[in-house]
Amino acid sequence: MAEGLLRRRLEKLDPDVRVSSAGEMAGGVPAARGSLRAMASRGIDLSEHRSRRFTPEHLGAADLVLGMARRHVREAVLAWPDAWPRTFTLKELVRRGRATGPRRPGQSFDEWLRRVHLGRRTTDLLGDDAADDVADPIGGPDHRYAVTADELEELIDELVGLAFAPAAPSVGATTTRKG
Repeated sequence: MAEGLLRRRLEKLDPDVRVSSAGEMAGGVPAARGSLRAMASRGIDLSEHRSRRFTPEHLGAADLVLGMARRHVREAVLAWPDAWPRTFTLKELVRRGRATGPRRPGQSFDEWLRRVHLGRRTTDLLGDDAADDVADPIGGPDHRYAVTADELEELIDELVGLAFAPAAPSVGATTTRKG
């Protein structure tokens, strides 16, 4: 869901931005039916989506890696330690972006991300925390998928407002998501 929402928002700003999704689930699994319905109600078709397991190569090539939960960030950083400065949970990045402030005119995405990263410690990501984790609706009723989609949409809208100015240079983004 996050991939579809982020892709749609960034396509409006810069059609050259690449958004891809990879996670911990084995490759080739279609999106959950609840995800399909939640995204269809927002005009996003996930019927062709298939899971893809992340690799160190994906992580190394990404300008930004977003996890939906702390455990995703931990797994990504264990697989590719150099990804730490650009790997966040979506909630963490938005929260830290608010505190740091939006990207300034002329500031590169990389510079903004370095500012947002300042002061982070890997130990801050130990354990699970609702302040950083988006609830996973997998296997639940449709209304749980809708609630998660609403939360993701709000977070992504705020992230785009903080980090991706309309005149910003192109930057590839990778979301690492559950499944």
